[in-house]
Amino acid sequence: MKLVKNMLIALFTVFSVSGVMAQKSQKKILFVVTSTSQKGKSGQKTGYFLSEVSHPWKVLHDAGYVIDFISPNGGQPPVDAFNLNDPVNKEFWENSEYNKKINNSMKPSDVNPSEYSAIYYAGGHGTMWDFPENKEIADIAAKIYQAGGVIGAVCHGPSGLVNIKLSNGKYLIDGKKINSFTNEEENINGNTDILPFMLETKLRENGAIYEKSNPWQVHVVVDQRVVTGQNPMSATSVGEGMIYALKGVK
Repeated sequence: MKLVKNMLIALFTVFSVSGVMAQKSQKKILFVVTSTSQKGKSGQKTGYFLSEVSHPWKVLHDAGYVIDFISPNGGQPPVDAFNLNDPVNKEFWENSEYNKKINNSMKPSDVNPSEYSAIYYAGGHGTMWDFPENKEIADIAAKIYQAGGVIGAVCHGPSGLVNIKLSNGKYLIDGKKINSFTNEEENINGNTDILPFMLETKLRENGAIYEKSNPWQVHVVVDQRVVTGQNPMSATSVGEGMIYALKGVK
């Protein structure tokens, strides 16, 4: 009887240790989404752009990564471009695990940066108001990057990159090839008088080597573990670029 008991204890210990090891070895990526539901004082609604979450999620989730969500305020973030005719949007939204995760997003204080191999900033015009000055999220991103991780962003998501500073005092984007939603695309959309700043202009001011294509074309840049995409059409390719950049990242 004592022998059986010892064997059960040994088995329990093995399973417990294996469970802890599996938990620690999970490949995790942190998605950042906006908490802002209105474009300044315009009265126009905004939020995170659904396809800019779902399309990179699809690529990274299918590659075996676990995705967590953070927003500046935590809780349920506002969503924009809610189109379930897009099959990837539909798959994401109807995934009960991930629907619960994004609608109960973490606050910055809930996040342990050491758990993540990468951080990804989803777009949506709301990001222009609550990403750039959020020091807590910028610090999380800097820690992930300086630990050898990857940073990704698409469309207006790079607004979260403009003020990230590394331990050497330099801007993260300084001297790196970066792109985002362009000034030309912003002019076409008629948002130039609403936004607090022009994203392309601000990225250039803070040292980015800015690259772009014609409006609404897919354009993704991968440079020194930073992956940026120009517009919603580039979201899937940003996910693919992040997988490329994550090769060799433990």
